[in-house]
Amino acid sequence: MAAHPVDEKLPALKMATSGLQHVAAMYAGVVAPPLIVGAAVGLSATDLTFLTGACLFTAGLATFLQTLGVWKIGARLPFVNGVTFAGVAPMTAIVASTEDKSDALPIIFGAVIVAGLLGFLAAPIFCKAIRFFPPVVTGSVITLIGVSLLPVAFGWAQGPNPGADDYGSTTYLTLAGVTLLIVLLLRRFTRGFVKQIAVLLGLVVGTLVAIPFGVTDFGPVADADVVGFPTPFHFGAPQFQLAAILSLCVVMVVSMTESTADMLALGEIVERPADERTIAAGLRADTLGSALSPLFNGFMCSAFAQNIGLVAMTRIRSRYVVATGGGFLVLMGLCPMAASLIAVVPRPVLGGAGIVLFGSVAASGIQTLVRAGLDRDNNVLIVAVSLAVGIIPITAPEFYHSFPETAKIVLDSGISTGCVTAVVLNLLFNHLGKGREAHDVTHPMEAGEEIAAAH
Repeated sequence: MAAHPVDEKLPALKMATSGLQHVAAMYAGVVAPPLIVGAAVGLSATDLTFLTGACLFTAGLATFLQTLGVWKIGARLPFVNGVTFAGVAPMTAIVASTEDKSDALPIIFGAVIVAGLLGFLAAPIFCKAIRFFPPVVTGSVITLIGVSLLPVAFGWAQGPNPGADDYGSTTYLTLAGVTLLIVLLLRRFTRGFVKQIAVLLGLVVGTLVAIPFGVTDFGPVADADVVGFPTPFHFGAPQFQLAAILSLCVVMVVSMTESTADMLALGEIVERPADERTIAAGLRADTLGSALSPLFNGFMCSAFAQNIGLVAMTRIRSRYVVATGGGFLVLMGLCPMAASLIAVVPRPVLGGAGIVLFGSVAASGIQTLVRAGLDRDNNVLIVAVSLAVGIIPITAPEFYHSFPETAKIVLDSGISTGCVTAVVLNLLFNHLGKGREAHDVTHPMEAGEEIAAAH
């Protein structure tokens, strides 16, 4: 009996290049949190490089846990794990409230350890929420994941520094457009292996095109060390403060909610639906990876939604490909010079490729919604309201500005608020009470024939 595509082991070259594609797709997302938090702490350039390498190293270890699995840990799906961006705001808040900045990272690390361990214990309970995720809910959430990620690609396309005068210049936008065009042409006019690594080739060609414009910076390669190991507790032993712990426990709940949605999305894409056991195992990998990460000076880990788009687009569903990507992440953590090679890719080039990747996630959500029965009034309302609520943080970033900081951690995640809204509305319309049948109305703004006839 042939192995499921998820469990397929591809030829070495294809495994390596496809794994590298995953690293390229998520690299900017992994290095952004340590760069932001490290800058807030006031780390030197050397320590900032160290912190970034540590986050790459721990992302690789967490990816191994998720894809290869140990015991009941790991979804064994093609998931890339890395530093969750949901923790950036509370971590910078912890830094701001710490008088001695040298204590800031140890306090953050202590809070991550506790939040990770509590999340690990809660995983078997949290996974039971799968029964509340029918296609109308999962389709809405998958669509929201893609829509929520697209602004990241748009930001990359405009340049590396939002405060710079040339941010959003025609040069940056042209480079993003050229990269997007290259990926599209490769996908349209090539076949087989070349077609599958179109994103990686687009990044390479886009980087080469950017050289004459002076956008490609090879400085990180020249300045990087060849070998470096993330020494345990390099910034000091973990410290445990209640306020910091509570703050990052909230982040852990948000992260687990998003990971659950991501696993459901990826399960649909690879045609191996995620059941309770898979989700519990995946959440254990996320949370244990997070708890172990501070040992090597890393932050909270979570599944990366942008890589779901890569799986959807390339149709390469092997978890061993993603595990290979995890191997590259570990090597980058051990070899700063290798890590710096990915850093050479200009942000606008990443933005052009990101439009394809993140748009593919949204398209996968729409495909799921097609099977959800949108000819029924109840389901149309569920999708309409959950998408509207989920898009609020994107279209109106200051919408929740008057809420407490702890509440904003949850509310500012459109994926989490949209997911909760979809689940609650699905219970209200499709499960609680008998009332009017779902098929009585075919559109939320129009009366159905039966009701019109009754009047």
